[in-house]
Amino acid sequence: MQKVNRKLEYSLMALKHMSQKMPGKLTTAKEVSELCHSPFDATARVMQLMAQRGWLKSEQGAFGGYQITKDLSRVTLLDLLNVIQGPTNIAKCMHKDEPCEIQSSCNIISPIQILNSRLNDFYKSLSLRDLLFGAPHD
Repeated sequence: MQKVNRKLEYSLMALKHMSQKMPGKLTTAKEVSELCHSPFDATARVMQLMAQRGWLKSEQGAFGGYQITKDLSRVTLLDLLNVIQGPTNIAKCMHKDEPCEIQSSCNIISPIQILNSRLNDFYKSLSLRDLLFGAPHD
């Protein structure tokens, strides 16, 4: 049904790698792309985007790199989706700026809205820490 896009995959790879390093240690896009076998340009773009949105701190220079500024146990998959992809909408009719040509005759708008809402609730219920490292067991 709904696939995880590559940009989200690369951002999750970067966040997982960075969160496993010693606090204060910087990570470069090159390091993540080489370790995860992801394309450098795409990996660098998502890391830059996360830095622009305040998820990562960026340090320039020969020994520069990125560092996570967010507590991954306090941010959700929905938060990351919104940063990387924008609002999560499963159907064309859910996009405010993209009118659907069959909306006036569509008989499933309400069920699609419910499904979209439940998916967003599910994404909101997953902290990135739990997603990347497994939910803690009680």
